[in-house]
Amino acid sequence: MATLAPNQNAQRYNRNRRSQIAIWWQEIDRPTLVLVLILMAIGAVAVAAGSPASAKRLSTSVEKLRSLHFFYLHMRWQLLGLAAMFWASSLTKESARRFGILLGAAMLFALVLVPIVGSEVNGAKRWLRFGISLQPSEFLKCGWPILLAWIVSWRARDPQIPVVGICFAVMGLLGALLMLQPDFGSTMLFSGAFLVMILLSGIDVKRIGMFAGAGIAGLVLMYFTYDNGRNRIDNFLFGGSAFDQVDLAQRTLLNGGWTGLGFWMGTRKMALPEAHTDYIFSVIGEEFGLLACMVIVILYLAILTRVILRLVDEEDLFTVLAASGFAAQFGGQAFINILVNLQLFPSKGMTLPLISYGGSSTVAMCLSMGLLLAVTRRNPFIQREKFSLRAIGDMS
Repeated sequence: MATLAPNQNAQRYNRNRRSQIAIWWQEIDRPTLVLVLILMAIGAVAVAAGSPASAKRLSTSVEKLRSLHFFYLHMRWQLLGLAAMFWASSLTKESARRFGILLGAAMLFALVLVPIVGSEVNGAKRWLRFGISLQPSEFLKCGWPILLAWIVSWRARDPQIPVVGICFAVMGLLGALLMLQPDFGSTMLFSGAFLVMILLSGIDVKRIGMFAGAGIAGLVLMYFTYDNGRNRIDNFLFGGSAFDQVDLAQRTLLNGGWTGLGFWMGTRKMALPEAHTDYIFSVIGEEFGLLACMVIVILYLAILTRVILRLVDEEDLFTVLAASGFAAQFGGQAFINILVNLQLFPSKGMTLPLISYGGSSTVAMCLSMGLLLAVTRRNPFIQREKFSLRAIGDMS
């Protein structure tokens, strides 16, 4: 039997590769992809603006960091994040589901290890160090919506499976593991995504009331057992000193007025801790103005709106739940960070998605957006019936 010449094999491979890229481009949600890339470009400029403040603050007599130290590092992480996002978005929905389930289960197991062998930084034990530093809760964001959507979708195959009880048990385990670190901010974020997905699954309202009651009880318990969380809530409710981080962030944000002082012209940012991460929104406000901040808020809202519109005529339960979970996590983290900078929410130590400097957090967020794009891939030439909650039965 005749064999193909090497150049013929290469030509066939190139044609197949071009065909796969063409299919990906047809099925991907291009507006969401463009909006994500715009936010990442804004993030590169914003980190360049905030890098001098953080570099000066973290420099020592032994090592003096360059003004753009964090910008150069951020660009490397962004390139790695872009590779992860494009790879994840190229997966089929089935492959993305399998990868998300495995990743979610692996990160839950890693969270079990954190209290035992994790590294402690600033009073919190959230990292595993095995040659590299890994924060499991960041990468759990990539798998949590898919893992939970997969469990809930069991009900469509067998109504006898107690998926609600399983979901609440998994959420309870996750909340306990996170609070052992302690990480109240991530607990809130995962709980919010859980609530959105459970509501969309058609759960009985009484069970939502039970979940809300458990959440309030957990908040009260946290207040009396977690000193850092209690101090942040007290400062938010009753006011702190003029040198509290949130107060400094708000004054930095408003210092630039509507149009800003100009790139690298900010002064208050130099006294702001974590100017390149948690409080980068305030740096943007000082140097580029409140109008630039409004544009960023609009971009976040545009991504969330686009995801919702994408799901309006979706008939697959798993897709609706997974995409909604990713959107809830993404939007929740963004607006918690923004509200903290506006002094409208207690400080939570959350970065601004796709904009703040980050190592594993940047890669994890890009991977999450890639998986969101993968689960919402759609053949534009196939007509679909609209999704209806009635089709999946009562989840009571």
